[in-house]
Amino acid sequence: AAPLRLNSRSSQGGKAVETTLTDRQKKWFASVRASLQRDTGRTLDEWVAIALTCPETRPRARAAWLKDNYGLGVNRAAQILGAAFPSEQGWDNGAQLRAALWSDAKSAAILMAVESAISDLEGVVHGQRKGFSAWSRKVQFAAIKPVKGGMASLGLAIDPSTDPRLQIPKTESWSERLKSKLALTAPGDVDASVRALLRLAWEAS
Repeated sequence: AAPLRLNSRSSQGGKAVETTLTDRQKKWFASVRASLQRDTGRTLDEWVAIALTCPETRPRARAAWLKDNYGLGVNRAAQILGAAFPSEQGWDNGAQLRAALWSDAKSAAILMAVESAISDLEGVVHGQRKGFSAWSRKVQFAAIKPVKGGMASLGLAIDPSTDPRLQIPKTESWSERLKSKLALTAPGDVDASVRALLRLAWEAS
């Protein structure tokens, strides 16, 4: 059975650290895995073998199948499906997810401007998901996703009242900790004031 796979990569200069999970998330996954056999009587590998027999093809449908047939909750289903279908869960194909998400050159240029701003911050963990790119320290402090028309939406873990340009997110898929969002129309929008907002969010994480 396929083991749970996590990728990590350290950058030059000892600043940003790129990986798919923060240390807190890794500890959480480890605790879920450790309790899995104790509470269910099956090891992760045994659950992976079961998950691979699932007739469903979509993650949510697979999770529902595990719940309906084996009584598994959301967290344990996510752990098992992440191990059974790692590439589909986004744990080990960050480069492919990034390329697919940021296929628009104009939006990608905004992403790179934000990444440049974040590179000045210490101990940053990068997480790439299907619908957004995110950054964490202990917890997630920022995320960004492309918007139609060559723009991007930047989510920040700061109160919307911090800056009049900030809006309240409504239907975002990133962490609920990101209480505000900022529309970015071009790389030049990532100026000193946006760098300051990123630093505030980083400090709060």
